[in-house]
Amino acid sequence: MDYSQSNLWQSTCREQFSADALHGSVDVDLVVIGGGYSGLSAALYAAENGLSVAVLEAFEIGHGGSGRNVGLCNAGLWLPPEEINKRLGETHGGRLSRILGEAPDTVFGLIDRFQIDCEPVRGGTLHCAHSKNGFQDLQKRAHQLQAINAPVQLIEVSEAKARVGSDRVFGALFDPRAGTIQPLAYAKGLARAAVQCGAQVYENSPALSVGWDDNRWDVATPSGMVTAKALIQATNAYSAQQSWVAAPRMIPVHYFQAATEPLSAEVRATILEGGEGCWDTATVMSSWRLDQEGRMIIGAMGQLDHGGSRVHANWLVRKMRKMFPALKGETFTHLWHGRIGMTKEYLPKIQRIGPNALSCFGYSGRGIGPGTVFGQSMVEALLKGDEEFLPTVPVNSHTLPFSKSKALFYETGATLTHAVKDRF
Repeated sequence: MDYSQSNLWQSTCREQFSADALHGSVDVDLVVIGGGYSGLSAALYAAENGLSVAVLEAFEIGHGGSGRNVGLCNAGLWLPPEEINKRLGETHGGRLSRILGEAPDTVFGLIDRFQIDCEPVRGGTLHCAHSKNGFQDLQKRAHQLQAINAPVQLIEVSEAKARVGSDRVFGALFDPRAGTIQPLAYAKGLARAAVQCGAQVYENSPALSVGWDDNRWDVATPSGMVTAKALIQATNAYSAQQSWVAAPRMIPVHYFQAATEPLSAEVRATILEGGEGCWDTATVMSSWRLDQEGRMIIGAMGQLDHGGSRVHANWLVRKMRKMFPALKGETFTHLWHGRIGMTKEYLPKIQRIGPNALSCFGYSGRGIGPGTVFGQSMVEALLKGDEEFLPTVPVNSHTLPFSKSKALFYETGATLTHAVKDRF
């Protein structure tokens, strides 16, 4: 079995959506390039506000990170508030932390309003300490988050072990604002909702060329053309190099996951009884959660399409057995990976790419909440002609020297770590 092509989310997605490729010419207020969370959220928001909008997806909805990620709908960013403020200043940093702290409300609000069948569980998340030093890091994070009134709770070792169902954690930080979803189903549900509100969505319609002429954007696909007053590029880590604009400069980091068959009711009752999604404080981070059917899903940084990929797959088995000895006899039935876009500051970006045109990227593994909110805010800014509606100050360019070398560094580090980790 070619596990690298066996994406659990494709197998269990209950939201059904498909669209034809664009044929002919379309004239709209807004054209969106990219059918992930940001692009679809933008399209839905635009259509609800009376704009005509067309979405161009090069493959199918959820082809990129939106259909491959862990499904943790987190509040805020990976960076703690004080680090965000150092990079953006207290005013802009505090605003971004506040807006993204409320992002799960937006996500779960859309899920409820449009009845998106994506296994939503708002049971919070547990950021788990992988060591005693990891718990000290969580203490600092808790202090900073509580200082901005985030309702997080620091959990000591014994309670953390009981809530996770594993003695391999050394405490945790619980965030009740967060939750888990079936990520591909959420993307397809957003597409369905956007179409219901009047948006036009086209699959298998890559943007081959884009030009600005006579105060309009012209976007050519293999068999059609979209003309629009405004443009949003929302391709993130799956951007292709186009002649009309440089692809967003990011470090392409990969993340892989594996899933078991549904666990027995007896075993399932001993693991993550509260339904939390988890990730740890290790430098080479790993995550684990259950889906609605009780499958154990474990993931970590790493790529599955090179010669050393088997190292990652072998580590997964050791990791599961170390974390959850009751799963010793379980095997993985699905194994897949996706790409994460990281900026040099580890902060998401909005970039001006032309008249009435914005691009968003660099969620650093936090795409669900930020992607949804950034999509809406870009439409609001373009609609009102006011960048104050954006959650972060837009930039005119974003350079990242040696991004490919940095990506190789991360992958090499992850491969070496997984070669030796959890053996004893």
